[in-house]
Amino acid sequence: MTLSGRDVMRVLHTTSLIFVAAAGIAAVAYTALCLAGVVPWLQIAGTFGNVPAGPVVQGALTALLVGMMTFLPTAARMLALETSHRNFHINMDDVARAYASVHAADRAGVFTLSSEFDAVRERLAYLRDHPDLPGLENGVMEVAAQMSVQSRHLAEVYSNDRIARAKAFLRQRQEAAEDQQARIVDARHICEQIRTWSDQVEIEEARVASQLAYLDGKLQSTLPLLGYALEHDEMLDAAVIANQRTANGTNIVPLTQKPGAE
Repeated sequence: MTLSGRDVMRVLHTTSLIFVAAAGIAAVAYTALCLAGVVPWLQIAGTFGNVPAGPVVQGALTALLVGMMTFLPTAARMLALETSHRNFHINMDDVARAYASVHAADRAGVFTLSSEFDAVRERLAYLRDHPDLPGLENGVMEVAAQMSVQSRHLAEVYSNDRIARAKAFLRQRQEAAEDQQARIVDARHICEQIRTWSDQVEIEEARVASQLAYLDGKLQSTLPLLGYALEHDEMLDAAVIANQRTANGTNIVPLTQKPGAE
């Protein structure tokens, strides 16, 4: 067991008080016996004037020790206050530890009795049998049990089952949000692909239209040399008919001959 600096000082303080008290009592008793002539006075070579030095030094030491003894009650009260303060902290730590254990059991649904007296007694029995709380005083366990009864509504509201259900619900919502986010990302990619494809189709259609316009211009400039005239609308109709005849196995397109052409 390791002693802290405060514990060492407390031991030294107590030892000093006992030593001063014992020395003062012994000095008073010895001086009284010297005054009665039972024992001799302290012998010291030297005098104070015509007075031997031994009785004077012995009396001064006795008076000093008696004066120091007058401070012993105050010092003893201070030491008692320090000890009680330290014990109070120890007891509060024990109460907190016992309350944490019994409150955890209450949240787990261990206690079933509803009456306040029965609930306190049930919690006391639980604390006495708890393997992690050996040697606790009955007062500490009673305070912890009463605190647990007062907070049983919190234990019911924040029970382990409700917390587990709340965590499961939040976990499901988080998974649903993550799935929805993944779908949004996929849909965004699909939209980008469709837009890119649409742009490519429009470019191909524009290229085809440009080629058709070029062929139309060439045809319009070539047919008059051959003695034929083909209006733009007629060309389009002829193209439609050509497409139909191509589908039927022939690609002959009739042309209108200009009057007077051979």
